[in-house]
Amino acid sequence: MTRRHRFLAALLVALVAATVPGAAGAQTVANRELFEKSLEVARRAMEQYGTWDRPAEVRRVADIGYRVARESRYDGFPLTFHVVDMPEPNAFALPGGQIFITRGMLELGLDDDMLAALLGHEIGHVALDHHSKMQRRATLMNVLGQALLVGVIIGAEGSDKPRADDPYRNYDPEYRNQRGEMIQGTAATSLIISELLLRSFSREHEDQSDTEGQRWAAAAGFDPLGANRLFDLMGSRIPQDKKYGYWRTHPFFDERVRAGQARARLLKRDDTPGDADPLRLRTQAALLTWVEGVEVMDGDGYHDAVGKVSAATVRFVEEEALTAWPVGAAAERIRLARLHRLRDAEMARPALERDYGALVAAWDRQIEEVAALEPEAGFLATLRGERAGLAEQAASLYDEAAAVLAGGVFETRFLERFLSNWPEAPEVPRVSLLLGDAAARLGSQGDAVRHYLAAVEKAPGTAEAERADRGLKVLAPNLDRLAALERLSQQERDTELAGLAAERLAAKAATFQDIDNGAEYLESFPDGEHATRVSERMNVLADKLYAEVVLYQAIGDHVKAVERINKILTHAPLSPAADLLRDRAVLEKA
Repeated sequence: MTRRHRFLAALLVALVAATVPGAAGAQTVANRELFEKSLEVARRAMEQYGTWDRPAEVRRVADIGYRVARESRYDGFPLTFHVVDMPEPNAFALPGGQIFITRGMLELGLDDDMLAALLGHEIGHVALDHHSKMQRRATLMNVLGQALLVGVIIGAEGSDKPRADDPYRNYDPEYRNQRGEMIQGTAATSLIISELLLRSFSREHEDQSDTEGQRWAAAAGFDPLGANRLFDLMGSRIPQDKKYGYWRTHPFFDERVRAGQARARLLKRDDTPGDADPLRLRTQAALLTWVEGVEVMDGDGYHDAVGKVSAATVRFVEEEALTAWPVGAAAERIRLARLHRLRDAEMARPALERDYGALVAAWDRQIEEVAALEPEAGFLATLRGERAGLAEQAASLYDEAAAVLAGGVFETRFLERFLSNWPEAPEVPRVSLLLGDAAARLGSQGDAVRHYLAAVEKAPGTAEAERADRGLKVLAPNLDRLAALERLSQQERDTELAGLAAERLAAKAATFQDIDNGAEYLESFPDGEHATRVSERMNVLADKLYAEVVLYQAIGDHVKAVERINKILTHAPLSPAADLLRDRAVLEKA
């Protein structure tokens, strides 16, 4: 049966279920306020950490997740699944039904049975309403709106808690001197998300989720021994430190292993599990029904009123609906709306400032995803036709752009668009060289190295390549940016230059001074040879920044204290120093 035929069959089942009072698995939003607050956290978490750029893995998680979710018979909130681009192995859930698994966890090599056990566990936390029984997490959910609108206070040592009867005093510098520093924006979001997502449940709750998750996974057709293999794998691959990754959010490892082994002997895999597609279709319908019933506010900020949300949150829910059921008319509408927003924003720019390369790449990604789901889908013709139109528009502008380049009067932005729009044009080596020169003048070492290397690789032996090579040789002895050094050390054309960069990188990995330097390296090369040493150095620098926070709070220099708090929470949100800041955060409702 093709995916299209499965869609039609599932649609029929879903329509029938929708007409039967109390139909099993009918999707609802039991608590709209809690659902919308959870959505806001989920959106901000995904904005901060990003979705792992592996569509096949995202589909795999959703496919297995909904198979297990079907067996839970949970209908309090529509369950949704997200793959977070975090290197730390973990999995967690929000009370509104949003379930997360990190890239780091999937990279451990989980087979389908292990993944089913893991997702079943997280579904258990939602279905068994464990979040409402955690006082700290419940408090945090209650103040989410206020904290995102106003900010979060990092209390000074020995400071009093804020008065609950006067929230406006949060803005009074004299009052803030007594309490600590108010942080806002990305850093505040990081702190809240970490508190909500990276805190553990009780022993009883962990046991309940293990029990039900393992049972649901077996009923969905997965081997109940997958839970045992999952524990074995994590026990061997994840350091069993209570502050590290999975163990921070899911403690009591030894007891859970023994209980899982005992349960596996009593459970049997169901070889004829039910079809999860009707549940997926109902989930999509529930999410889109919610979208239709909200008032969209201007901007992307959080709106602390039920039924009033940002356009960004609506788009996030539409993406959840697409993951829930990725084929059919609604899915096609969501895909096209997303692409057309990108196109319309780009077309509002002057012709030679449009990034057609980025647009074509976005269409290519959708074509690849749809083709993987439905190779014969008629929707592919629509996507391919629109993509061809964009490519033709870019081609029609080439002569004009080449003339501007030859004239020698242009901005750096023009050069960047040229590379994106016409990556195979004969002018590309020159454009790359010019971008490298511009980046070097501005001190952007990473961009300079990247563009110089591109000039050399695109046209070896040419005048542009020789000039770019000279630029690299001038830069290399003074490079401080770790990511730039890594790129230079990996090029194979000049072994002497690669060796110099590798030697300098080895020394700098343990001695660099700017925490954002390390963050850039880890983002660019999460599996790099020096990733562990860079992470350790990041923790040291975060500790130093934390000591400075305490010092500046003591002498009343709020600006410098907040600057350092922001650096820790933005660049090293999983460091011990960030944990200390979270412990001192004042998040009680004002």
